[in-house]
Amino acid sequence: MALQKPSIPKGTRDFGPVEMSKRNYIFNTIKKVFQHHGYSQIETPAMENLDTLLGKYGDEGDKLLFKILNSGDFFDGVDPLELRQSGSNTASLKICEKGLRYDLTVPFARFVVQHQHEIEFPFKRYQIQPVWRADRPQKGRYREFYQCDADVVGSDSLLNEADLISIIDEVFQQLDIRVKIKLNNRKILAGIAGYIGQPDKITAITVAIDKLDKIGTEAVFQELQLKGVSVQGIYKLEPLLALSGNNTDRLDSLRKILATDTTGIKGIDEATHLLGILDTLKLKSEVEFDISLARGLNYYTGTIIEVKAQEAEIGSICGGGRYDDLTGIFGLKNISGVGISFGADRIFDVLEQLNRFPAGAMESSRVLFANFGEKEALHCLTLLPLLYKAGIAAEIYPDAAKLKKQMAYADARHIHYMVLVGENEMNEGNLTIKNMVTGEQFKASPEELIKLAGC
Repeated sequence: MALQKPSIPKGTRDFGPVEMSKRNYIFNTIKKVFQHHGYSQIETPAMENLDTLLGKYGDEGDKLLFKILNSGDFFDGVDPLELRQSGSNTASLKICEKGLRYDLTVPFARFVVQHQHEIEFPFKRYQIQPVWRADRPQKGRYREFYQCDADVVGSDSLLNEADLISIIDEVFQQLDIRVKIKLNNRKILAGIAGYIGQPDKITAITVAIDKLDKIGTEAVFQELQLKGVSVQGIYKLEPLLALSGNNTDRLDSLRKILATDTTGIKGIDEATHLLGILDTLKLKSEVEFDISLARGLNYYTGTIIEVKAQEAEIGSICGGGRYDDLTGIFGLKNISGVGISFGADRIFDVLEQLNRFPAGAMESSRVLFANFGEKEALHCLTLLPLLYKAGIAAEIYPDAAKLKKQMAYADARHIHYMVLVGENEMNEGNLTIKNMVTGEQFKASPEELIKLAGC
């Protein structure tokens, strides 16, 4: 009987050396921009206490949490009737004390509360770690994926939103991805819910209209009806979702419609002010006010941000927003925060699709010493430290194989220079260097090799 071929869970992926080089190019690009803007790095555990995560992402988000069964007899002391209750968080908490993190924002809020006496406010942090969601795997959607987050807590200034949006613009300029940055404000959405006479349905409304691009207007309205939004309310909502014109035109139209709603007007004022700051910054990316943007997460209270690639169909590749009340659920009141999250895996897919990874993104040795035998190999080993000291990645082929095989290895690894050291080179104190890109072959000293390979 043949052995079953091993596999990995659906929605996860292996990454070989080539893929990891490309991923590190993305991570390093984002990390450098974060650091240039004054953000400091932290890390949190892969798993959190389940009660830290439950209730922070809405009902749909709770369903996507990966829960970790308690050790031992996890059913001990649990009423079987409780287990049969669909969507019972009570039962989940009894048999699962921990869960894998759904995002990096809620764990960050927990971190801020837990370490509030050790950090300086406003606190600017970035975090690059994997997250897990029990979603249905499909193109551009994975169950395990990396997020690259930057957040500021302890300040409600819109300058923070502007700085984060400038980070988005800078990152995608460096990655050579043309994007559209979409903006909205949760207060505007609350004002709309009040305007259509359904203030108690704000969550249902935001979750539904956030799907407008994916499922279309008719399907959104059907979902709203199922969630209990009245036909009259939907009738009043329809023209709002169809507002046209530039950013200023749409905000001016909303200002007239929501004129008597204090919360809605405050959201419009914030959006107008933020767009004014962004105009001053003269970003390279297009910025669009989008009234349908909601992102479906309960903790947003102000600005909402979402980024789409203009040349690839893959969904959001970055998003975020302001969350005035997030740390309050952990006992720390009146700490406002705003953050963004880059979806590294989707960015990877976009760069692959557009063939935008630069040749320099490949992490590999710059120099390979050929192996002609033990004596020659030992001589080459004395030269390697000179290259390492100069910051040049180099290696020696481990076996005295045929030169054709060693050169094929160099080609496969995208190694730029192959160094040939035989009896003559050892006696003369020089090297024969072959440029694996151009095919040129020439003599040079070790010092000249270092200068050449370091370029």
